[in-house]
Amino acid sequence: MAISTRAILMATIVICSFLAVCDGEILFSTLKKALEVKAEHKAGVLMAGEDILTFKWSLNTTLSAGADSGYKSVKLQLCYAPISQKDRAWRKTEDHLKKDKTCQFKIVTVPYKSSNNNYTWTIKRDIPTATYFVRAYLLNANGQEIGYGQNTDDKKVDNLFSIQAISGRHVTLDICSIVFSAFSVVALFAFFYMEKRKAKAGK
Repeated sequence: MAISTRAILMATIVICSFLAVCDGEILFSTLKKALEVKAEHKAGVLMAGEDILTFKWSLNTTLSAGADSGYKSVKLQLCYAPISQKDRAWRKTEDHLKKDKTCQFKIVTVPYKSSNNNYTWTIKRDIPTATYFVRAYLLNANGQEIGYGQNTDDKKVDNLFSIQAISGRHVTLDICSIVFSAFSVVALFAFFYMEKRKAKAGK
């Protein structure tokens, strides 16, 4: 009876493992840190829709020769730093990459090269205000993540950068608004003045 129970248990584990693989479940904790990544930008807060970031990456020099034979492409993503994830479940970090909400903004996907990689990106207008880092995922021929690199440390506290979202206001619109408001007030006083003159003329 014990053997039968053990056999059932082992079969269950094998089936669950098989289903997980078929479903493409990938854990971030299983990925090798195979890339060195840097992000260059101006000092201070960056403005969405205006400022640029330049990313540079290369293969980790500690890897053995031929370790990158399965790497086909690199996917760069903009990721929330922990300080901008606090109390925001919609930005929560999960080990399962399909459930992970850390890196919600795709920057670019390019063919893999072991060195001399760089990409300049103008921050998109819809990027929200937050503190970020950039992560590069190494993909295999099936488009699955098999390695990564990021411009920050494992605790995600170094080399972070802040982005300020577009407020929706524009200097030109503000000026027009002020001008039209002033015109409305002047027109209102002119209307009352004309009405009073007509009333006096009628008497």
